[in-house]
Amino acid sequence: MREASTELLVELDPASNVTDLLLEQYAANPAHALYARKGPNGWTDVTAQKFLQDVSALAKGLIAGGLEPGDTVAVMSATRYEWTLVDFAIWFAGGVTVPIYETSSASQIEWILHDSGALRVFAEDRGKVDLVVKVLAASELLKDRLVNVVRMDHDGVAPDLASLAAAGTGVTDTELERHRSAAVLEDVASLVYTSGTTGNPKGCEITHGNFALVAKNIVAFLPELLMQENARTLMFLPLAHVLARAVQVVCLSAGATLGHTGSAAQLLEDLATFRPTFLLVVPRIFEKVRAGAAHKAALAGKSRIFDAGSAAAIGFSKEQDAAARGEGNGPGFLSRARHAVFDRLLYPKLRQALGGQIRYTVSGASPLAIEEAHFFRGAGVPVLEGYGLTETTAPCTANTPTMTRVGSVGIPIPGTTIRVAEDGEILVKGIGVFKGYHANEAANAEAFVDGFFRTGDMGKLDPQGFLTITGRKKDVLVTAGGKNVVPGPLEEKIRAHQLVGHAVVVGDGKPFVAALVSLDPEGLENWCALHKLPALSLRDAAADPRVRAAIQEAVDQANALVSKAESIRRFTVVDAQFTLASGQLTPSLKLKRAAVVRDLDAEITKLYS
Repeated sequence: MREASTELLVELDPASNVTDLLLEQYAANPAHALYARKGPNGWTDVTAQKFLQDVSALAKGLIAGGLEPGDTVAVMSATRYEWTLVDFAIWFAGGVTVPIYETSSASQIEWILHDSGALRVFAEDRGKVDLVVKVLAASELLKDRLVNVVRMDHDGVAPDLASLAAAGTGVTDTELERHRSAAVLEDVASLVYTSGTTGNPKGCEITHGNFALVAKNIVAFLPELLMQENARTLMFLPLAHVLARAVQVVCLSAGATLGHTGSAAQLLEDLATFRPTFLLVVPRIFEKVRAGAAHKAALAGKSRIFDAGSAAAIGFSKEQDAAARGEGNGPGFLSRARHAVFDRLLYPKLRQALGGQIRYTVSGASPLAIEEAHFFRGAGVPVLEGYGLTETTAPCTANTPTMTRVGSVGIPIPGTTIRVAEDGEILVKGIGVFKGYHANEAANAEAFVDGFFRTGDMGKLDPQGFLTITGRKKDVLVTAGGKNVVPGPLEEKIRAHQLVGHAVVVGDGKPFVAALVSLDPEGLENWCALHKLPALSLRDAAADPRVRAAIQEAVDQANALVSKAESIRRFTVVDAQFTLASGQLTPSLKLKRAAVVRDLDAEITKLYS
């Protein structure tokens, strides 16, 4: 059993709560821009003074409506400024925020409202208001519950944020302060529900201390990102996800200006106008940016230049990494010379795609392929990969600018201990570990051992305390021949191909390992154009021998990573995408393996017939 810890850097008054972070920013500089809102004429700053005023007004409206400290309030919306505004208003009123993903089904909404006991729901727009109202009307679980629904955008008809604020004008500042200061660090700030791939979602009790201590200590841990002059970032991950919420609180604590964009599809356009200095990114975005750059180079007849530049970036980064491990002196003369050439010809275009001001990126939510990390770091976009779960308020380990091991997820964040059990499972104890599952003692009994949270992930610690994730405990496949197979590395390698959207390795209890491969529509379009082929539908491409031959090459490259017994013997190309709407991806774009295997059981059966 191996263990690694990082000492706590910042302590907080046990009687404080997360709202004190906003008061600190207001006291330090009321005119400082905490947020930026996108409008028809570009981005408009929201100062600490303006944000505090608007938060206080909404909180008074909630108090006037009868909210008492500890009451739960649900929020169902895409990522937008109003999500943040409502979140802090709930906290100022003494309430507990309950996020609901905007893509949630009626049954998921029903369960979360029932389990959390929420009597108020903020819904983003008319469509979501109507959905919530229909759920309330049809539900047996909620039939005796009077739930107030407030629309977050404005239509002049339904109750909205402006009418809520107007209802609170009679609430005094003294009463507001009584509500705001009611919670202490150990009290619950948010009930964040897991994806519920097996059974009903479980509500994770995230405390004020989890959010506030993680925020304060991450700022001290990563000052190069958060304390630089004019630090700013653009949030596109769903704020219903605890990682986005945690980063939002981190930015508030640091005074970094935060903008919001509603979807990954809008991200690249908004990056060009917002120009962030650091960015939280999921691996799929890195893959898309690199694939897009490669495609543009190919269309311009510059594939050889792009390939050479990619090789130079990856080689340069690998030599840096070797030096950090004490295995060399860093990039040599020829490597530095090649890198300098492409730093004039190629890499600036890549950096410009991310807004042109990016100094660091943070990758989380799912594993990042090692080659992608080396490519972007070598191209001048350092990637700091981290690791965490909903139950750890997201980050529990991270690489830093001065302590980075590509391929690892870093060292424990301050105030955190990582332990790897004898069977390889990662255990966590520290400032981010949640209070427990809401009203679920059976789940709590299974979740903890010796005061450590059992993550269900497998990993290893090196002597310097860097953690590497090797797989998900429940995802390890055992073939009929008794061979243990970790699917992650195989899937990541296949997914790197331009044509591939996702890859799912199967073979549990089967005579050999196989794979399901879905196609990426944009990648397919670009691949057809590059090879001067007519456009293919997903259905036609799935059966096209040229497409299958290209994917076979990707499978062969993946097989080179493992032994023959672990290699993929057969694969099938499915003519459907794995998406949020299909229920096969999480909102942070992680694959729901169990859902894919269940939905494509017939395809899997064919692989072994």
